[in-house]
Amino acid sequence: MPATPSTARAINDRLALSLFQREGPLTAAQLKQFTGLSRPSVADLVERLTAAGLIEVVGEAGEQRRGPNAKLYGIVAGLAHLAALDVRTEGVSVLVSDLVGGVLAEASGPIRDDAGTGPAVEQAVALVEQAAKEAGADRLHTVGIGAPGLIDPASGDLRDSGGLPAWHRRLMAAVQERFPESRVSVENETNLAALAEQRDGAARDRDTFVLLWLDLGIGAALVLDGALRRGASGGAGEVGFLPVPGTTGLPSATDCDGGFHSLASASAIVALAVEHGLTVPDGGRAAPADPTHASAPVRAATHLPALLRAATHAPALVRAAARGTDPAAGRFLDALADRVALGVAAVVSVLDPGCVVLAGEVGRAGGDALAGRVQRRLARMSPLRTEVRAGLLGGEAVLRGALLTARDRAQDELFAPPGS
Repeated sequence: MPATPSTARAINDRLALSLFQREGPLTAAQLKQFTGLSRPSVADLVERLTAAGLIEVVGEAGEQRRGPNAKLYGIVAGLAHLAALDVRTEGVSVLVSDLVGGVLAEASGPIRDDAGTGPAVEQAVALVEQAAKEAGADRLHTVGIGAPGLIDPASGDLRDSGGLPAWHRRLMAAVQERFPESRVSVENETNLAALAEQRDGAARDRDTFVLLWLDLGIGAALVLDGALRRGASGGAGEVGFLPVPGTTGLPSATDCDGGFHSLASASAIVALAVEHGLTVPDGGRAAPADPTHASAPVRAATHLPALLRAATHAPALVRAAARGTDPAAGRFLDALADRVALGVAAVVSVLDPGCVVLAGEVGRAGGDALAGRVQRRLARMSPLRTEVRAGLLGGEAVLRGALLTARDRAQDELFAPPGS
């Protein structure tokens, strides 16, 4: 059955809005080029979308050009407000943006749960309220939350786990209660980092790649043929539990000590630096977070302050080593690359992604020096050709990924044709 004029208009409008989402502001001539529509059809389309309050003139193309043909049209940024949260073991970072991702306000702070789950949740929600108030947002259309842990693929909730603070699992419901009209969702932090690196970072040209998160903890995200793969239980990429040689034992279902985490977590990296006689950049001698728990999982709350110090020291040590010429620093990077390559080789042998991004603060700190070392070792260990790249966004990738997902969800809903 041929499309009716109204159906054709709806299709064209959605096509144009998708272009504005992907390309940013466009002139009518550029819309004509992208869509293949006639000049009168584009003019009608622009008039409809402007009258509907979805697009507006946001500038002009070129410094010298003037007139209607030079007008740049873009999505109405103030149509909705969005929030993104990066939930860590020790705190929360929040930003509030407009519909096109322009950041309007930010807030962050430590979250202490030793006084109980309720007060910790209240502290986190208060940060969201603070950022929304500073942004002048009476309501939030969409809220995207990035958190460590497994996301239940059926419910979309953070799965119950003894390895995470209880306030993490309560936060999504608390935000939804405080902002009842908002669309609130939670996603694994490493998955969000992969989306951000693909859109704005090191994997912009890749439809298939693996992101290896090197930070306080260890994780991976799988993007295959353009789609993020979460696995049957939401646990795809839990490489901290990956059995590898060089550890003192094997991981268990509840403890990744003995897995890849034991070799490449922040605590393990600091301990490795100690073995090579390195010092932290401020002149103090590097020390493992806890010599008897250097490879313990992040969830060991009794060692949290020491682990957080390790999370700060590890990127600084790797960055200094990557930039320096000290032979000890080179040996440290070589040893670290040996360790990282073990986990990467295991992932590559199963998935053959063609590209691995070393992300998180450690991945960014190591830069090309660490990525190149890992790639050379991988070439000796695997017949599968794999490019290893350094992540560009570091720890900011989680918050950026949460914002991107919130923006995409809001735009898709606001721009959906009536009745769809």
